[in-house]
Amino acid sequence: MFLPHELIIEILLRLPVKSLLRFKSVCKLWFSLISHDPHFANSHFQLNSTTHTRRILLISYSTHQSLSIDFEASLDDDNASVSHNLDYIFPEDFRGFEIRGSCRGFILFCSSLNIYIWNPTTGVHKQIPLSPFGSNVDSNLDNEYFYGFGYDHSTEDYLVVLMSYHYSDDPTLHLEYFSLKANTWKEVKGPHFPYSSEIEPTGGCLYKGAIHWLAYRYDLQTDVIVAFDLLEKKLSYMPLPHPLQCGGLWVYGEYLSVYTENDTDDEVEIWVMKEYKVNSSWTLVLTIDLSVCPNVAFSPLCCTKSGDIIGAGERDRLVKYDKNGQFLELHSYPKYDLICKMTMYIDSLLSLPGDGDNKQASVDDRNKKNEVMKYPPSLFS
Repeated sequence: MFLPHELIIEILLRLPVKSLLRFKSVCKLWFSLISHDPHFANSHFQLNSTTHTRRILLISYSTHQSLSIDFEASLDDDNASVSHNLDYIFPEDFRGFEIRGSCRGFILFCSSLNIYIWNPTTGVHKQIPLSPFGSNVDSNLDNEYFYGFGYDHSTEDYLVVLMSYHYSDDPTLHLEYFSLKANTWKEVKGPHFPYSSEIEPTGGCLYKGAIHWLAYRYDLQTDVIVAFDLLEKKLSYMPLPHPLQCGGLWVYGEYLSVYTENDTDDEVEIWVMKEYKVNSSWTLVLTIDLSVCPNVAFSPLCCTKSGDIIGAGERDRLVKYDKNGQFLELHSYPKYDLICKMTMYIDSLLSLPGDGDNKQASVDDRNKKNEVMKYPPSLFS
């Protein structure tokens, strides 16, 4: 039975990533299309933007093993999990690494000596050079570092953002970003208001084309949300709902959200900003009772399509509550008892700017020798 190449591509574009990875073994032509064609990967990502498989990644410090869990499934469903070994990415001196962000299927890892971006679905990874400005050299204990990772749709470029604060008699904030397309670091000239963190700085929360951090603003003497706009390349800030002990930022459904810490009370409050950048729109939408699951901390990570909330417990635990804050599941992953971080990402076939140049050239060379699937440019315009 014969099918036109254009129809075959239209069918493949509508399949989940998991199926496409298996179908790379069908023939050389499908392998080239699925593995190396950036137009196909971009079109697949856009066409399936609402149906991407969303996953939680757990990583062990000691073994560099990771576990990827489809969080729409039950937490103890082994069929919804995929294991990875990260030794092929991390050099021997990659110690103390942290997850600092995820975007379009890629995850940003940082340490004092290395910065890596990795696509867990395809294995594509890239090392980012350290900044020549020296702000991300972690030899000075008086420095704090806020990392973020995002995508500028206007330039189709991925950006690694670094905001560093130096404690001194004259406190200074340094802001810079790395463009993967230009393969260079760029400074964002100030002056900038001095921001630091009263808790350990974490990766930025990506929302509405900006990277957000929870930080302390010295001139106002209060905690705020700092946002770096990826298009305009500038900082802004937003007040929190009221003076409360914030545990962190996350995206709850379609809203930017904060959650409270539970050091003393057996509950976590979730506040959402119903209208972005409008302080009066902060609303308490949910209180999660932790007393039914005693001695288990809870930091929200993501919510399922049905509204269930999944969060990180201590060490190797994930906890799930329903949209009304009622306990559903608690599951441990004992092989990952020294987890560095947990983060959320989506399955994608995407590659990074510059990564596909050599690969695509090799594909083009093979195309001269073989009949390759042809597709009209309009499919990918």
